[in-house]
Amino acid sequence: MAASPSGSTRLVGDIGGTNTRLALFDPASGELSARRAYNNREHAGLEAIIAAWLDDLPGPVPAQCCLAVAAPPFRDRVRMLNIDWSFSASELAARFGFAQLRCINDFEGNAFALPHLGAAELHALRAGLDPDCRKLAVLGPGTGLGGATLEFCQQTPVACASEPGHMGLAAANELELALFAALLPRHGEVHAELLLSGPGLARLYRALAEVRGQPVQDLTPAQVSSAALAGESPLCAEAVAVFCALLGSAGGDYVLATGSYGGLYLAGGIVPRILPLLENSEFCARFQAKGDMAPHLARVPLFAVTSPDTGLIGAAHTPLG
Repeated sequence: MAASPSGSTRLVGDIGGTNTRLALFDPASGELSARRAYNNREHAGLEAIIAAWLDDLPGPVPAQCCLAVAAPPFRDRVRMLNIDWSFSASELAARFGFAQLRCINDFEGNAFALPHLGAAELHALRAGLDPDCRKLAVLGPGTGLGGATLEFCQQTPVACASEPGHMGLAAANELELALFAALLPRHGEVHAELLLSGPGLARLYRALAEVRGQPVQDLTPAQVSSAALAGESPLCAEAVAVFCALLGSAGGDYVLATGSYGGLYLAGGIVPRILPLLENSEFCARFQAKGDMAPHLARVPLFAVTSPDTGLIGAAHTPLG
């Protein structure tokens, strides 16, 4: 099937370490259609997933393509961190006949989506004050811990990806010091996504059980958060509470490091699931507990992104030129 050069529709993708989601974006209507989700482990690579999606597409191949990919900074060759996938953007365009193709970091995709999210897709954790700064930041625990910033240059949105998951993480109380002491001999350092990610939540639960001298179960991150939400396990509830507090500290550091005082948005798959616990946690207090900068951080609006389509929305609105 050949691509239509005059077609204005766009293949958009959100490619994470675990799942790939593809859709067709129509700029005329602003709608996403032909959505499909794929388990990465069930496919040989991204090319196989795109080929399968195109086989199911009833119309012509879109002329444009934008893929938001969970990968560190890249040019043409994209090498993903949390799955052994590598591909060339130019070769991908040539194979499938895309006239325009741009690959961006998955959190650049989240950042490009921010101006296009409505009230129903955001949950205010703290309204903050009307900021003087228009620069925004998005931070998200999922398979790893990703982040990006968004600012406007002469009305053009510019997103900049970073790797906050590999920043250092500091303990702020005696319990966290004990947890870090238990983790250091095994990991050599405690960087942010070691604890602030899906695998990190399960790791935090196990370390907490060790520190508390309690028996530990082999729980998945989803089981830890579900047990905490249901009130079935005080240990799981405490693990989620520590997770939220550390996420607040990391979020404050990220805003300070990037100067993104216009707002911090929490994305990723974990945040919507634990939202009731996050709201009643130390997240906001720890976010602004930054010495002389506390009054400045107290003004920063804080949001949880509840839309499952943020990556797709961002890829749909990313400038291709």
